[in-house]
Amino acid sequence: MDPEISHARQHTLGDLPRRSAARFPDKTAIVDGSTRLSFAELDATVDRVAAAIADAGLAKGDRLALLSHNCWQFAVLDFAAARVGVVLVPINFMLGGDEIAYILDHSGASAFVVEDGLLDVAGRALTALGRPVPVRAVVRVAGGPVPEGWVDVQDWVERDGVPPHVPVADDDPVRMMFTSGTESRPKGALLSSRALMWQYVSCVVDGSMSADDVELHTLPLYHCAQLDCFLGVDVYLGATSVILPGPDPAAVLAAIAEHRVTKYFAPPTVWIGLLRSPDFDTADLSSLRKGYYGASPMPVEVLKEMRERLPDVDLWNFYGQTEMSPLATILGPDEQLTHAGSAGRAALNVETRIVAADGSSVDPLAPHEVGEIVHRSPHATLGYHEDPARTAEAFQHGWFHSGDLGYLDDDGRLYVVDRKKDMIKTGGENVASREVEEAIYTMPGVAEVAVFGVSHPRWVEAVTAVVVAKDGADLTPDSVLAHARSVLAGYKAPKYVVVADALPKNPSGKILKRQLRDEHATIATG
Repeated sequence: MDPEISHARQHTLGDLPRRSAARFPDKTAIVDGSTRLSFAELDATVDRVAAAIADAGLAKGDRLALLSHNCWQFAVLDFAAARVGVVLVPINFMLGGDEIAYILDHSGASAFVVEDGLLDVAGRALTALGRPVPVRAVVRVAGGPVPEGWVDVQDWVERDGVPPHVPVADDDPVRMMFTSGTESRPKGALLSSRALMWQYVSCVVDGSMSADDVELHTLPLYHCAQLDCFLGVDVYLGATSVILPGPDPAAVLAAIAEHRVTKYFAPPTVWIGLLRSPDFDTADLSSLRKGYYGASPMPVEVLKEMRERLPDVDLWNFYGQTEMSPLATILGPDEQLTHAGSAGRAALNVETRIVAADGSSVDPLAPHEVGEIVHRSPHATLGYHEDPARTAEAFQHGWFHSGDLGYLDDDGRLYVVDRKKDMIKTGGENVASREVEEAIYTMPGVAEVAVFGVSHPRWVEAVTAVVVAKDGADLTPDSVLAHARSVLAGYKAPKYVVVADALPKNPSGKILKRQLRDEHATIATG
């Protein structure tokens, strides 16, 4: 296509702040503590930071890894990187040094931006990486010093400069999101502006989002749900985003009252925490009109309680995964109680069906017949970075294979019944059972281990391990827990460990995790 025509038609992630600034220049875009940015100020800041990124030597297609808690700088860096075609790689701030090093290495990151409070773990990651990262910058949230060899992101924010025009096509990658699967190492899912933009449209239409929203963001922005179902959509629409570093119940309730928040997303564990807070009944929540949950099903009794205690709040259940940018299906307000437990219907720009779980065909199964959930949509990932085999496996027969098992009812509502990839969703975070198993297997004296999720009143699912000791080995639940915590991020480590004589298996030797789940179903509740 003629470059002039391509330029005139460009509609990418990096363009969004400029377009919202043209419509709402003086409207508040972002609130983070004492920092308030109008849309005009947000766009100008994105421009300066994009220019600084380019001046630092980063070019289209290079990767910028970002390790930070929620802050306004996170939002700026997301759009600034996209504006010059640099691929943003958000990193989970709960990971350990070795885990971060793997992401830096696998992504090929040539820039590493780190919040000052996370410099210690970043240093361990760089040591484990064993190679230099040319561009290193610090987000000084706590106001700490800038280490030698690093630059201050605030210098990028305050400098003068105009970014170069970089043609970014709809399907150029702008994001690499790392997602855990059954493998012991996470995969880098590549997302394009096309995927994100169509996903934003689905969120807007099916999630009843608008420019009048005032949204509170408390879940980690490194997570695709908070970043791309909510923050990105708010900037796209011209809605106001209030950013908190985390979902502390007292802080959430106070922020809703102070900022007259109308819209809030959280996994069930956070909603449960709000309902149990001693401040809940006295907090002014009269402005709140829209509530969203995802990452795991909302317990029916909690849904009933929310309807009673938040009668003016409409609820939506968002289901999906990183590879779908991440939205796939939505259960709307009118069906929360009548179809509790359902993940709803395919979103506006998504086609969803249930197919044979063995991957032999993508012919649709009959209603209520359990199979693998697959999607066809522009939301879908471009594939996994430097992993053609798993990319091909995920896109068999021209559909994206989710790895989840479920069924559709007679009216096309989706019910997720199991996880083909054996993923555990605890507190809104994904934990791959095999990764935890591999970590426990590194402990001397472990003969066998099976890791799975059990129902938990707070975390919805809790990581649980059943371990068999080698002959003569003296394993205890406490020693296994200590080992796991020494090599894994805290949320990945088991909350419960059982030392057993043997693991149940079928005739072919496969461990029967379903039987283990049933046997230990009440371990969290006594």
